[in-house]
Amino acid sequence: MAPSRKAIPPVGTITRGTTGVNRLRRSDRWLVNDDLVSTTLREATHPLAVDLGYGAAPWTTFELAARLRTVRPDLEVVGLEIDPARVVEPRDGVRFARGGFELAGLRPTLVRAFNVLRQYPEEAVPEAWSRIQENLAPDGLLVDGTCDELGRRCAWVLLDRHHPLSLTLAWDPFTVDRPSDIAERLPKALIHRNIPGERIHTLLKEADQAWERSAAMAPYGPRTRWREAANMLRANGFPVRTYNRRMRDCVLSVPWDVVAPSHPT
Repeated sequence: MAPSRKAIPPVGTITRGTTGVNRLRRSDRWLVNDDLVSTTLREATHPLAVDLGYGAAPWTTFELAARLRTVRPDLEVVGLEIDPARVVEPRDGVRFARGGFELAGLRPTLVRAFNVLRQYPEEAVPEAWSRIQENLAPDGLLVDGTCDELGRRCAWVLLDRHHPLSLTLAWDPFTVDRPSDIAERLPKALIHRNIPGERIHTLLKEADQAWERSAAMAPYGPRTRWREAANMLRANGFPVRTYNRRMRDCVLSVPWDVVAPSHPT
């Protein structure tokens, strides 16, 4: 079991707790295949993943455990909820506890906080990030993300202990008409910044234009069309991440400085 520190009172606010089976599959797939995340898990002495704010039912916590254990079979997984009524008994090698941004005294290798900060004001994000980051293991990572109710539109920020590293958008190729449709599910740090003059607005506008210019590839399917659009973005100077494997989802991932707010809160 991973080492922990003295328990302190939970930090945060009880939120709606909406959840659903397989809702976070797109971010889970990305985590398992991301080089930094998988390497961090493999090299950890006491690998621990925390699912922070799993909601009214822990389905997505069990799914996270099953998927991450394909990378590190001995991974310990803990689900944390600030609402004590949502804390359930251990099952399938996953345990649950009451906790918030202080992480219940744990020092996790990876924290996933999905659809948590979306329900907070924008100005609360830096403090929440900082509180989680200071409680990570030395090489720990945080994923702060948001998705729709069926998990078809997702967006998340990957952070280390010191700063945000990247923004990733992932969507169902067959139910999203254009990249900017993901704007409604941007993480709280960016969702109010999708306005002219902000970097995230520029990226989404350029992504839409590349999508339109790649219309000739539509007969080959939306995944092929998106690959062509992503290549156009790269040609226009956007450092869109290249993936060597075929992606089930349409994915747009860029370094954080490409989308960072012009005037952070």
